[in-house]
Amino acid sequence: MIKEILIIDDSALMRRVISDIINSDSRFNVAGFAIDGLEALNLLMDNPDKYDAILLDINMPKMNGLELLENLQNNNINNKIIIVSTAAVEGAKETIKALELGAFDFVKKPESFIDVRSDYFKNQVIKALIIATDMNMDDEYDYGTIDINQPEEETRIKPELKDIVKPKTIETNQPVEKDNFTKSTYKKVAKSHKNKLIAIACSTGGPKALHSIVPKIPKDIDASVLIVQHMPEGFTKSLSERLNDLSGADVKEASHGDVLKKGVVYIAKGGTHLTVNKKGPNHRLYVKAGTPVRGLMPCADLMYESLKDCDYDEIICVVLTGMGSDGTEGIKELNKSKDIYVIAQDEETSVVYGMPRSIYKAGIVDEKLPLDKIVESIINKMGVN
Repeated sequence: MIKEILIIDDSALMRRVISDIINSDSRFNVAGFAIDGLEALNLLMDNPDKYDAILLDINMPKMNGLELLENLQNNNINNKIIIVSTAAVEGAKETIKALELGAFDFVKKPESFIDVRSDYFKNQVIKALIIATDMNMDDEYDYGTIDINQPEEETRIKPELKDIVKPKTIETNQPVEKDNFTKSTYKKVAKSHKNKLIAIACSTGGPKALHSIVPKIPKDIDASVLIVQHMPEGFTKSLSERLNDLSGADVKEASHGDVLKKGVVYIAKGGTHLTVNKKGPNHRLYVKAGTPVRGLMPCADLMYESLKDCDYDEIICVVLTGMGSDGTEGIKELNKSKDIYVIAQDEETSVVYGMPRSIYKAGIVDEKLPLDKIVESIINKMGVN
């Protein structure tokens, strides 16, 4: 069945480029256009089930992409929305906010006319649409299936202009009250000299999952935390800053040479690989650009494999939502030499049940849990000081 796509962008050039990309693939059809969020909102209020996926710009007149997402959320309209965004500082912050507001995924917007016409941009758009619309990839890929929860049919009233929400949440620099889990009911442990680590891998749907998990990690947890989230360069800094705003624990984008400390969450920098090395009494991060592994940089397999040569006493490996199988081979190798505990997100709460399914099929998962139970399990295993 051909999938119907809506394009929302105020740029005539981008509408034409994206339209040509979509219509070049026989599996998709451009079913409509909107030049701003207000026009798009009216289209979706009139016929919310017409479109299988939506490509959305953020910076537009009348109503921007973030405002549209908030209005859709308030009107219980649940579409698969893919953000097309720049990697500029403000663009990256807005993209992270869009993912918080329910966007399914994002594609990095081209930065030049050459990039606009490149196969890379075309392939990213098509791949995102395939995943969002639950279509099958070529056999050489194993991206898993998507859990699509379609809302029940209901009567919606088209809003008047005065009823449209102008959300305060679009202010990406506003102060945010942090979650504080230091007075936790979880088990306390004596000040420990054991080396403990929590290593998390995620991809599509990961940013939203991390927003559910990271703010609940106590700042006095008796472990360091590493996260590999598949993202391009520029976006992981904004993700780490946003999670730091929301969290009691310190969250930062990993830097080369960082000494791993308990109670600190380190997010792999987009466009680089992240590994861990033991240097003297300390474990340090090694952050370096290199060759993508199976098209991925950062790659979770490399992070997990590097832990074989470290002297961690306890390691929890967590595999969250994402396409493909990244993390499985690395955890399998780590399991040969280390006593590890493996948690996989369950299918029901995964946006894309690819990475968790892969590690589960490998037969080394200790727990398969819904997203809202993962932090509880982690903390009960590691303890807090």
